[in-house]
Amino acid sequence: MFHVILADVQQTTLGTPPDTGFFGHPRGLSTLFFTEMWERFSYYGMRAFLIYYMTATAAAGGLGFSDADATSIYGTYTGSAWGASIVGGLIADRFLGQYRSVLIGGIIIMLGHFTLVFTPVPFFYAGLTLIVVGTGLLKPSASTLVGLLYEQGDKRRDAGYSLFYMGINSGAILGPIIAGYIAQRIDWHLGFGCAGIGMALGVVQYVVGKKHLRPAIDRGAASTRTATESGGSTTSRFAFTPSEWKRIAAIVSFFAFAILFWAGYEQAGSTLAFFADRNTRLELFGFSFPSSWFQSAQPFFVVALAPVFAWLWVRLGRHEPPVTAKFALGLLFMGTAFFIMVPAGAIAQDGSVRVSPLWLIGWNLFSEFGEICLYPVGMNAVSKLSPARVVGVMMGVWFLSISFGNKLAGFAASFINTVPLDRLFAIFGAILVVAALLMFALVRPIGRLTNEPS
Repeated sequence: MFHVILADVQQTTLGTPPDTGFFGHPRGLSTLFFTEMWERFSYYGMRAFLIYYMTATAAAGGLGFSDADATSIYGTYTGSAWGASIVGGLIADRFLGQYRSVLIGGIIIMLGHFTLVFTPVPFFYAGLTLIVVGTGLLKPSASTLVGLLYEQGDKRRDAGYSLFYMGINSGAILGPIIAGYIAQRIDWHLGFGCAGIGMALGVVQYVVGKKHLRPAIDRGAASTRTATESGGSTTSRFAFTPSEWKRIAAIVSFFAFAILFWAGYEQAGSTLAFFADRNTRLELFGFSFPSSWFQSAQPFFVVALAPVFAWLWVRLGRHEPPVTAKFALGLLFMGTAFFIMVPAGAIAQDGSVRVSPLWLIGWNLFSEFGEICLYPVGMNAVSKLSPARVVGVMMGVWFLSISFGNKLAGFAASFINTVPLDRLFAIFGAILVVAALLMFALVRPIGRLTNEPS
């Protein structure tokens, strides 16, 4: 079905037929699809059990950190991994180029996971630092390469980003299931090693598939040459026309609201991870599973729902909601997800009752309605609205919103032992719904900045 959906939106913008070798899209998308799949396997596979490893006692093989310390470290690590993208985007734009940034970043991530295999605490911090550096190099450039696979005006781009996002989430499904199970049921450090092997596979297939990325590499190099020939100094590089400033202002607006979304969404690895481990029955239909498996629910729903949303946007045609309205819908769905958890929090508050796992499954479902409305649309908007000479930096700015959101998520998780669960979930839900209403009010003003119909 997905092949049919994507084929419906392909168009020929030049005299020669476009590359349609991967489900109606350029073959290079398959290389980036699997690179991100394995990178997300490693990242989310390790993230799924990271907070459990930090709070487990030394006797259980963990670090024995308090909840407050663990959530602070978790927020700093995940926030830094995304925040490093703005520096990585600048390095890609000015020095390495997108292809080499992804390659070097993947190798550094792999080394970081393998460093975590070793037990002493210094290796723990060193491994996290390497993953942060590698992720900062890889993430913005991989997303930028996706956009560069397409000619300007190619209407397959939106669907291409949705397909790319399915690759991301395919890895995010498998990571917690495989690495999370190994870590929680066998050995923590074998789980870290499993994540490293996944990243190694991603690096290998990325190198093998380089030939399919040649059009994107050439377009990126051409944009850099154009910027250099027109005056490549730092001052001229950031001297924008009034139209470019308007588009940058729209990106900044998306950035601000995306922070709130990610502050809610990324609690899957902190607040909701604690709730899964301590307040939720870890069996469904008689099948027992580790608490880290809940973190495969979000990406599972993405893979299941992304084709539906891709079809829906195409089907709506000229009635498709503008980017700002999709952002507002994303925030609204995320707020609804937390309101779903309010009754579960009230039931589980005293710790004597473990609630049904269906509560968390419901939270994950609605959070994914929100993510599909916001994340791939946001990446594509940044790719299209950014001036070509700073697209890597602007993609880094987009990922910086996820960084701030992750840090806020870690901070919010620190209240899990001091604020009643139902009240905590209600506060999160209310903040997100108010933000959604404000974003709906901004549809027309932001549309005027981007020249997008509202």
